[in-house]
Amino acid sequence: MERMKDSTVFKLVVTALMAALSYVSFTYLKIPIPTISGDMTALHIGNAFCVIAAILLGGAYGGVAGSLGMTIADVLDPVYITSAPKTFILKLCIGLISGFVAHKIAHITESHDTKYIIKWTAISSICGLGFNVIFDPIVGYLYKTYILGVQADAAKIMATWAAGTTLINAIVSTVLIVILYTALRPVLIKSGLFLKIK
Repeated sequence: MERMKDSTVFKLVVTALMAALSYVSFTYLKIPIPTISGDMTALHIGNAFCVIAAILLGGAYGGVAGSLGMTIADVLDPVYITSAPKTFILKLCIGLISGFVAHKIAHITESHDTKYIIKWTAISSICGLGFNVIFDPIVGYLYKTYILGVQADAAKIMATWAAGTTLINAIVSTVLIVILYTALRPVLIKSGLFLKIK
């Protein structure tokens, strides 16, 4: 019972940490890119911490970490505040998908084969972030057109720019995730903090 309690506290602490890292990386480390339609998109690594949390703790925790961190970043920035509901849903999905692939398909925490772990860390990241590459522009277009009332042609331009930056973000984040997870895993195992997710 004490071990279960410790595990839950650890998961909540790491979730909060990853949410904070998502927030900080998007708020302070992004490269803003204005679009010709007057909207803004950005290069950032915020999604990487959502996926890392999903691989370390499970999809639900990763999704919550990413959606909280990135949504708070949107809410506190007047440029992105209208995107907050879309951000919450998409980041939650990134975590759920990455966690599902890592733990339900690959059972990544049960393997000790370094090549297998690296391969499935990359695949899990690609699946979660690939979802975002496809659905961020689509959901963004629909959200801007039907919820915010943006003219369809302008929304299409915004979605096109968003697709490009989202793809670059996904590629950079996948590389970062593989490096960070393979570096963190042995440290967590050695310190007794590594969680086996089933």
